[in-house]
Amino acid sequence: MRFNLTPTPTTATTMGTTTVASPTDTSTQPLKRPPIETDPDSLDSVISNPKSYPITIVPNRPTSFYGLSSTNGKAFQRQPSCRSRNFRPGSMRRIRRRAVFKNGDCNVVQKHLQRRRVRFLQDMYTTMVDWQWRWTLLAFALSFILSWLFFALIWWLIIYTHGDLEELHLPDNQEESGWAPCVSAIDGFTSCFLFSIETQHTIGYGVRTTSPECPEAIFMMCFQSIYGVMSSAFMAGIVFAKMTRAKQRAQTLLFSKHAVICQRDGCLSLMFRVGDMRKSHIIGAGVRAQLIRTRSTKEGEVMTQYFTELEIGTDDSGSDLFFIWPMVIEHKIDENSPLYNMNATDMLQDKFEIVVILEGTVESTGQSTQARSSYINTEILWGHRFDPVVLYNKDLQAYEIDYGRFNETTQVDTPLCSARELNEIYKIQEGFRTPETTFTMRQLSHNHSDQAS
Repeated sequence: MRFNLTPTPTTATTMGTTTVASPTDTSTQPLKRPPIETDPDSLDSVISNPKSYPITIVPNRPTSFYGLSSTNGKAFQRQPSCRSRNFRPGSMRRIRRRAVFKNGDCNVVQKHLQRRRVRFLQDMYTTMVDWQWRWTLLAFALSFILSWLFFALIWWLIIYTHGDLEELHLPDNQEESGWAPCVSAIDGFTSCFLFSIETQHTIGYGVRTTSPECPEAIFMMCFQSIYGVMSSAFMAGIVFAKMTRAKQRAQTLLFSKHAVICQRDGCLSLMFRVGDMRKSHIIGAGVRAQLIRTRSTKEGEVMTQYFTELEIGTDDSGSDLFFIWPMVIEHKIDENSPLYNMNATDMLQDKFEIVVILEGTVESTGQSTQARSSYINTEILWGHRFDPVVLYNKDLQAYEIDYGRFNETTQVDTPLCSARELNEIYKIQEGFRTPETTFTMRQLSHNHSDQAS
């Protein structure tokens, strides 16, 4: 609602005459208008009483504030920043320390090793097996090329000292001069290099051959042939060892992304899932779990990497698995468990790591393999349970494994207290009887009532 507050001329009637008062005439009193109530939702009422309506009055800002330049009205360009686009103040992701990565690699760096290179060269076979493929192939290529050049140089020296490279003794003039060379069809270093390759790998094109004129040539041919067989066998063994080592088979052994804690038979249990993608099974599969955390001794010694073995198993078969489908591995949190006094809050605040190890023998190759993974405290879901992944398919007449649900969990009702506090609550509720004792007493009373009837 708008009001025009500009003064207007007023008229006055006196004794039949009408006078017009100018706006500047101060002698004439202005006409009093009745008060007009403003609209409660009008802008004037809001400005006069900002608390009457829940809006905010924003003052006028320059055009540059809204992305427009004050000079030409065009949108200004943001200056390039040296900071990363992913950087957000106050939202830096904390890096958790872990000894074993999720893929099984150990997070260990060694330094200050004395005579490291000498010790590694003494065990050259293991060193080359542990190398990455690009370094292994590079070593193979260099060993072949350097050995060809080395033996070619020796062949050239033998032929040169025998006088086969003189003008009258070259292959084109040997029939006229009647010269008998050490190696036929050799006229320079290039032909010596080709003969070195043929000798080392027993190619034998039939053009360049040794003659009985030079005993040193016969000895060198035998020596290079033996070297070629041994080097080829050595490199074939390295390739076979790299392709069949346990790390390659472990790529198809799966661990669940998270571990869970929920109740089983009235007790808290820590569980994780393992699976095998291949049809060739792992023979004699066994699984172990170790807890890594900080521990202080009675003498005040602080051990930052203290290992504690966790008792684990699946169903009632223990840690030995008949590994034909994914299985849930359980650690019962009881009095002997290092997690006995930890509740849900302690699980998030404490710093520890659970390393899980799956070992067995590969059915197809007969070699042992090992797969590793780990779970830190933030990767343990309290109050969750794994969804089933093994179902019987009536159409296929076989058990079907759905690996799409391998990491799926379902939230279930789980007490947030520790296992020790939960056992104390059970004792109070059941009259100082644990759930196992209560079940036994109820079973005995039920059997007694059946016999009485």
